[in-house]
Amino acid sequence: MQFSKSTDYALHALVHLGHSERRHNVGIKQLSGALGVSESYLSKIMSKLRQDGIVRAVPGVNGGYELARPAEQISFLDIIEVIEGRQRMFECSNSSSQQHLLLTEAEIAEQESPKREGCLIEKVMDGAEQHLRQYLKGHTIQTILDESRKRCTHDTNKK
Repeated sequence: MQFSKSTDYALHALVHLGHSERRHNVGIKQLSGALGVSESYLSKIMSKLRQDGIVRAVPGVNGGYELARPAEQISFLDIIEVIEGRQRMFECSNSSSQQHLLLTEAEIAEQESPKREGCLIEKVMDGAEQHLRQYLKGHTIQTILDESRKRCTHDTNKK
């Protein structure tokens, strides 16, 4: 599984906007320069984030973008769903094969008819997706900002 570069840029842009030294809005030119990505490409990403209420556009000559809600309320899952979409990661596509039928029907010894329980492969993949979703939901932009501050403090203390 691989996320697109757009997700990578969106995550980095939001961390950049969330830094405590940057409580004011950040222009697209400054943001694209910091991330090393074209303004037009980043504008499309920021537009998606704005439409979903993750960032707010500040109009005017000194306008730009800012977080629309606190960094602790913006999870990695929120961002990934905006950029990548909200579809399931795995869908069993072999539902008409003999193998699939064997994996979806579990015979119960005392009963005459098979009990349908769902594809075993799909069950494993759904479980993995649920774990990943919970993990991503549990990590926010604030999580990254806090870890970044800890590292900066640690590096400063080492000198």
